[in-house]
Amino acid sequence: MENINEILSLDSDENTRHFSKGDTLQREGENCSKAFFVKKGLLRSYTIDDKGKEHIFMFAPEGWVIADIESQEFNQPAKLFIDCVEESEVIILDRSLLIRSELNIDQLKNNVNLLSRRVAVLQRRVIMLMSASAKDRYELFLETYPKIPNRVPQRMIASYLGITPQALSTIRGEITRKNKTIL
Repeated sequence: MENINEILSLDSDENTRHFSKGDTLQREGENCSKAFFVKKGLLRSYTIDDKGKEHIFMFAPEGWVIADIESQEFNQPAKLFIDCVEESEVIILDRSLLIRSELNIDQLKNNVNLLSRRVAVLQRRVIMLMSASAKDRYELFLETYPKIPNRVPQRMIASYLGITPQALSTIRGEITRKNKTIL
């Protein structure tokens, strides 16, 4: 998210907060006009279904922004919880601050480009969830988040992929065996 620096320079020290592992930044049902830029650490957004099962929507490692867009942009109750997977340093971006910022045309173009890339990643993920095998979804996860597998429990990755931890273990074993055969 290299071009968001123009926005982050708007009082970022004043809006930077430290959170502990497990701290919740946003709860489902709240109206939230905030987005969260991760300077250090790891956040996740998720929802909990009627049966109490958790479904991870996205991870946000260093340099990523995470928010419930529907709540932030359209003043709707949040559909997502956002919490800290690790101790984190986060810049809290309020929608009113982002609206007031006077960006030039190049900065606006850069921000549209960043948003378009994020939408493209989400589009690819939705298509994969609808039509790809669990192994293909895991490979896309590794491509999107190359450093996260060593930072989160396997159950969180499985939740993100929409599979059981046992199925993920099987897929990881198949990939490991395949890589050993290639060597």
